[in-house]
Order: sequence, then C-alpha cells, then structure tokens
Amino acid sequence: MIRTLVKRLPRLAAGACAAALLAGAAAAAAAEPENDYPTEARADYIFGCMAANGQSRESLSRCSCSLDALASLLPYDKYVQASTVLSLRQGIGQRTTAFKSTKVFDDQVAELRRAQAEAEIRCYRGGT
Repeated sequence: MIRTLVKRLPRLAAGACAAALLAGAAAAAAAEPENDYPTEARADYIFGCMAANGQSRESLSRCSCSLDALASLLPYDKYVQASTVLSLRQGIGQRTTAFKSTKVFDDQVAELRRAQAEAEIRCYRGGT
C-alpha cells in the first residue's frame, strides 16, 4: 500500500498543482475589473471628449480617466443603447417621438448621465 502511494505521489502532486494554478487564475480574472469597451469605441469617446475639452495633454489624461470611470460604472452594451437613444432623439418627426417620450429610453439615458456625472467628479473635479 505504501509503495502504491509513493508511486502515485508525483501524479497527485501534479494534479494538486494544476488545480491550484487554475484556482489562482480564476481568482485573478475575477479580481480584474471587466473592460468590455472595444478599442474603437474608446478612441471615439476620447476624441469626442478632447474636441469638447481642448486638444491638450491634460485633456487627454482627463478624458482617458473619464472613459475608464464610465466603463467601470456602465457595461458597454448599456452605453451603446443609451448613446443610440441620444442619437435618435436628435432627429425630428414622428419616428423620433417614441425615443423622446418613452420611460424605458429615459431610464437608459438617465443611467448614462449618472455614470458620466460620476466620471466627471472623479476625473475633472477630483483631479487625476
């Protein structure tokens, strides 16, 4: 019996090490904040932010901070939905009325506005 255990020990140890590595990797992945904003969307946001706030190095830093804060507060799919509603609200005519007067769309835009306000507080008023 002892010989069998001694023979199996390297395999058992290897299995335990592999399990520990997998558990560590899963914990590390869970600890990292999820960043589901694609690079193109990030660049578009920062270019627009810099156009509105000046084309300076400080503006780049604050706009990047603002996007990171926004991304930590609002998942990308919700950002896209609210941004789409805002774009559609800029139109005129009967087709845009639904986007201007529907509570669901109002809630989506309000959630985006709250996240933007929090990002502004973190990055523009609180310093970077």
